[in-house]
Amino acid sequence: MAIRTQESISGFIATDPQLTHTDNGDARFYARIGQENYRREENGTFTKLEPSFHNLVLYRATAQRAFDRFQKGDSFVAEGYTHEYSYERDGQQIQGEEFVAKKIGHDTARTNYDVDRTPRSGHTAGRDAPTTGRAFEVPPARPTRHETATLGH
Repeated sequence: MAIRTQESISGFIATDPQLTHTDNGDARFYARIGQENYRREENGTFTKLEPSFHNLVLYRATAQRAFDRFQKGDSFVAEGYTHEYSYERDGQQIQGEEFVAKKIGHDTARTNYDVDRTPRSGHTAGRDAPTTGRAFEVPPARPTRHETATLGH
C-alpha cells in the first residue's frame, strides 16, 4: 500500500489567533504565520533573512482545539493544502492564498511539552485499527555509517 502524503507547512504563529464561525456555524481558526528564511552563502554558512508571512486557517473541531492550544509565538507543523482565493471589496478584486490545515501540532524540535495519552472519547489513534490477519513486522534497521565502514562497504 502506498504512503499517503499531503502538503505540509511549518513556522510560528505571528498574530493572536482568532476564532470565528462560518455562515453555516462551523468554527474557523485564523492566524498570520511566519516562516524563517535563510540564504546559503558560498562559504557554507547561512544568512538569516526577513521572515515571510502567510495566512493559516483551520475549520470545525480542529479549529476549536487549535484555538485552545496555540498562541502567538508558538512553533508548529501542519498538514493540509494551499488554497488560492479572490473576492471583491469596495469595487476592487482582492487575491490571496492561505494554508488550510487539517491537522496541526507543536513543532517538537522547538517546543517543550507534556503529552496526555488519555484517549479522547470515541477516538482511537489508529492503534486499535483492524488488521489483515498478519502481524506488523518492524523492518530491519539500516546499518549506520560507522557499521557500513566497518563491514567494508
